[in-house]
Amino acid sequence: MSAFTEDAERYRTLFETMDEGFCVIEFFDGPHGPLSDYIHIEANPAYERHAGISNVVGQTLRELVPDEADGWLELYGRVLRTGEPIHFQRELIATGRHLDISSFRIGALEDKQVAVLFKDVTHRIRIETELRQLNETLETRIAQALAEREEAEAALRQAQKMEAVGQLTGGLAHDFNNLLAGISGAFEMIGLRLAEGRTADVERYLAAGQGATRRAASLTHRLLAFSRRQTLTPKPTVINRLFTDFTELVRRTVGPQIEVQTIAASGLWPALVDANQLENALLNLCINARDAMPDGGKITIETANRWLDDRTARDHGLTPGQYVTVSVSDTGTGIEKTILDRVFDPFFTTKPMGQGTGLGLSMVYGFARQSHGHVRLYSEIGQGTTVCVYLPRHRGEEDEESPALPDTATEAEAGETVLVIDDEPSVRMLMVDALTDLGYVCVEAGDGPSGLKVLESPGRIDLLVTDVGLPGGLNGRQVADAARALRPDLRILFVTGYAENAVLNHGHIEHGMEVLTKPFAVEELRRRVAALLQSDDQPNR
Repeated sequence: MSAFTEDAERYRTLFETMDEGFCVIEFFDGPHGPLSDYIHIEANPAYERHAGISNVVGQTLRELVPDEADGWLELYGRVLRTGEPIHFQRELIATGRHLDISSFRIGALEDKQVAVLFKDVTHRIRIETELRQLNETLETRIAQALAEREEAEAALRQAQKMEAVGQLTGGLAHDFNNLLAGISGAFEMIGLRLAEGRTADVERYLAAGQGATRRAASLTHRLLAFSRRQTLTPKPTVINRLFTDFTELVRRTVGPQIEVQTIAASGLWPALVDANQLENALLNLCINARDAMPDGGKITIETANRWLDDRTARDHGLTPGQYVTVSVSDTGTGIEKTILDRVFDPFFTTKPMGQGTGLGLSMVYGFARQSHGHVRLYSEIGQGTTVCVYLPRHRGEEDEESPALPDTATEAEAGETVLVIDDEPSVRMLMVDALTDLGYVCVEAGDGPSGLKVLESPGRIDLLVTDVGLPGGLNGRQVADAARALRPDLRILFVTGYAENAVLNHGHIEHGMEVLTKPFAVEELRRRVAALLQSDDQPNR
C-alpha cells in the first residue's frame, strides 16, 4: 500500500470517528450574487449528531436554512476572503442547537473552500442561562430580604423610640405630678389661711410652693439639656480658672467622707462653652460619684488637652481636631457592662426608688452634644467610674469677665420706660407689676406685630423685654432685630420658656442683649433690667 493511500485511509478514519461535527463547504455564485451561497461537499457522521440535520452533503445553505443563510454566509465569507480563522458561538435556529464553531480556509481564495469544525453546546448554554437566571432571582431575593430586614429594623427602632418616649413621659408625669401637688397644695392652703384671717402659716406655705417651683424648673432644664434645646451662651473659657470656687462647692455638696482632688493640666486651651452650664453638668457628675461611694471614697476632677485623629474622632462620634476634656472619676461601685449603653437614657437610674430622677447623665450628654462635644463613660465593677466630657477648643484668648449683676435691683430713674411683650397674660402681668413697683413706666404687648407698632411710635422706650416664642408671625428675635433697626442703642432682654436656641443664633447675641430663662425669680428679672439700664453707654443715662 502506498504512502498516499495510507494517509488517505488515516484521514478517512479520523474523519469518520471524530466526536466533533466537521464539514467542508464550497462557495459558488448564485441568484443572489457572487459567492452568495455554498454547498456542503463533505460532512462526517458527527455532523448530524451535533447540528441536528442529516444528509447535508450535496445540499446548499439556502436549501437547508433559507431564513438564516445571510448570517452564515457573512461569517464564513469573511474567512474565505481574509484567510483568517475564526472561533465563535451561534445558535442554529432551524434546529434550536447552540454550536461552538471553529472555521478556517482550505487552500487558496480561488479554491473557494472553507472547513467548519463544531460541537453542540446547547446543554452548557442552557445551564449557564439557568444559572444566570438563578443569580438574578437570588439577587432579587437578597434585595427583598434586605428590604424586609431594614423594615424590621425600622420597626424595632420605632418600638425602642416609643419605649423611650413612654419611659420619658412616665417619669416626667410622675415627677411633675409630685411637684404640682406641692405647688397647688401650697396655694390652696394660702387661700384657706387668708380666708380665715390666719397669716402666720402663709410664709411657710409660700416657701414650700417656691421650693417645688424651683425643682420643677430644674427638671425642665434637665429635660431641655437632654434634648439639646437649652439656651446656651458659650464663651471662650479656660476651665482651670473655674476650679477654685467650683471645688469648694463640690466639697460642700458631697460631704466630708469624700475626698475631692483636682488635676489641672498646664497650658490648657480655652474651650468654647457655657461656663455656668458646664459647672452644673460637672456638679451632676460629682453627685453621681458621691452616690456610688456610700462608704466614702475619692472624686478626681481632671482637665486635659486632646487631639483626636480621624479614627479616634470617628470612634467618639466627633469631628477630628483639638478638644479640651474634663473628666470626673470616682472609686465607687462601678456600673455593670450590660447597662452601660443605657446610662444616658432619660429617667434611667441605678439608684433605689425615690433616690434619683435618672436625668443627671442624660442632661450632661445633651449639654455636651449641644456644645458640639461628646461624653464618654468608662466603668469597672468595684473599681469605679470615669465620665469624660469633650469640648471643642477655642482658638483665641479667654473672654474678659463680664461685669457682675447688681446684688439688688435699684429704683428706676424718672421716666424710664420698658416695653414688655409676652403672649401669656399672667406672665406679662407679673413682669409689669414687678417693674412698676420699682418705678418703671411699662408698656404691654401680647404679640410681635403689636410690640413692633409701639417701637415704631415716637414714645420713649429704654428697654425691650420680650418672649422669644411669640404668635402673630414675628418671634422675639425678629422683633428685636426690627427694634435695633429703629432704635440702634435699645437694650433688649429675651425671656424664654422654651429653649429657642436656634432663634437666638445659638447663644451668639449682640452687645446690649441678655437672655433670661423661665421660670425665673422676680428679683432676678429686676436685677437683669437694672443691669441693662445701668450700662455705662446707655444713651439716656
